[in-house]
Amino acid sequence: MYINVNEQAYEEDLDPDMPILWVLRDVLGLTGTKYGCGKGLCGACTILIDDKPIRSCSVPVRFAEAKKIHTIEGLENTPYRSLQEAWIQEQVPQCGYCQSGQLMNAVGLLKANPNPSESEISDAMQGNICRCGTYPRILKALQSTIENGAV
Repeated sequence: MYINVNEQAYEEDLDPDMPILWVLRDVLGLTGTKYGCGKGLCGACTILIDDKPIRSCSVPVRFAEAKKIHTIEGLENTPYRSLQEAWIQEQVPQCGYCQSGQLMNAVGLLKANPNPSESEISDAMQGNICRCGTYPRILKALQSTIENGAV
């Protein structure tokens, strides 16, 4: 099966029903995407497929064949690195477990809507659970990124 992850092509012998999360973590060694609930409800495993946020724990890899997958590891050399920098500046992470999913969901939002309102941000980020409750800092990091025109 052919998959494209972070602009790199892979051809792997995969079970087409294997969740994308396990392909990323166990087959490709990309462990930035986290396992949370296993049912697509918490958002810890959020990645982008063709620039849209999806929950990788509950989507089979066959869905991603010949599409572009982006994970947290792929943000480093993109304009969305500024979002990671805002996350650091605003001290968003507490335990940090959910943060790769939070960031990928935020990137998906900004790709779809580069200038979202506060309510649009809240609506888009609602599906990502942060047990530490860093939602106000997440909002502030997103707003500062938007205000600075960094993406």
